Amino acid sequence: MDGSQPRIETPTAPKKISLLSSPMRAVIRLRRKVQFLKKSRLHLNLPREPSPELVQTRLLQRQISLSRTNLCNPSMALFNQATFDSSQYFTFDTTVDHSVVNKYKRKKTRRKSRVVLYPESSKKYLPTEQKSKAKRCLLLLIGIICFQILNAIENLDDNLQKYDLDGLEKTMHREVFGQKVAVDRIMELLKEYLATHIHNKPLVISFNGPPGVGKSHVGWLLAKHFRSVMDNDFVLQYFVMHHCPNKEATPACQSDLSEKISEMVTRAEIEEKIPLFILDEVELMSPVLLDTLSRFFQPNQTNEFLNAIYVLISNLGGSEITTFALQNVSSDLLHQQRQTEELLYIIQPVLTHFHPLWKSADIIPFGLLEKSHVINCILEEMMREGLYPDQSHIEKLASQLGYYTTGGREYAITGCKQVGAKVNLL
Repeated sequence: MDGSQPRIETPTAPKKISLLSSPMRAVIRLRRKVQFLKKSRLHLNLPREPSPELVQTRLLQRQISLSRTNLCNPSMALFNQATFDSSQYFTFDTTVDHSVVNKYKRKKTRRKSRVVLYPESSKKYLPTEQKSKAKRCLLLLIGIICFQILNAIENLDDNLQKYDLDGLEKTMHREVFGQKVAVDRIMELLKEYLATHIHNKPLVISFNGPPGVGKSHVGWLLAKHFRSVMDNDFVLQYFVMHHCPNKEATPACQSDLSEKISEMVTRAEIEEKIPLFILDEVELMSPVLLDTLSRFFQPNQTNEFLNAIYVLISNLGGSEITTFALQNVSSDLLHQQRQTEELLYIIQPVLTHFHPLWKSADIIPFGLLEKSHVINCILEEMMREGLYPDQSHIEKLASQLGYYTTGGREYAITGCKQVGAKVNLL
């Protein structure tokens, strides 16, 4: 041995192991973290593309671990470099694909809206449905409304059937000649008013026209029909010349008429019926009686006075109707509605000038009767008297009456008013 100092041999194996253990531990930690991230990604059903923040973190950790390995052992550096190149999770490309990020955000938002996450420690149950009390109240309200509608429809049908307005209409068209427009208007008003028992004003109908055109006959048919479907106590026919012939007895007539109307409407309200008042020869009434009637026609009254029908029969406006009929002899059905409106425009001021009570009345004008209508009246009267309907006698009686001749037509001056007297002479 030479005189030099002995060389101290350092144990290389433990140093090598210690140098290898630190990088390995770092790799193991990284692998564990990657596995944990994989599991969490599978559990949350996330897309495979990692977020940009995670990529940058892993790159930084990998570079730190590689720098340590290069300092300690070059051979391990080559091994780690090859592993890093073949890794599918780490790359040196730090660019971020914004479309992937946006796709991840959109998908994450949709998943949140569809998937319900339960705590792992609890059992998964469907949420219980609670029934709302407001829904029951709404269904009950709908049921009540439907019941009320059905009840109203049934009551409407019951009222119309109780008064048998279809039978009345057939009778009117069969026994009233030359007044089809007037009959249709009368039935329209009656059906509309009698459909219910609740009204805000009484029904006032005024029959106006020249003598002998069928006004009183229609009133007689109405009284006869309503007596048959209701009772005689709910129909009043008031003839001025019969019930109040003297003007000196006007106060007594006023008291008597008011008492009759009040008593009848009160009794009818108890039995849920609508009384009928037929007032003939109204143009002969004194102003005091007209004022009394006007008070019953007002809407601001008790219920029993609102449920009543008043029929006013008079010759007022007869001359205006005659003039209008002779000037408009066209029988075109398309113009009948327009002619009726023009006629009402003419006679309405005449009636309201006579007394204001006609402002609250539905005016129905009765036109002139032609010769063919007078022949039908004669035939009907002969059959009523039990006479044989000889055509020669009928033509002879019809020719004895006076007529307006215009436009190739003949209109009876007195209508059917003298037919009864002529038939009795046979």
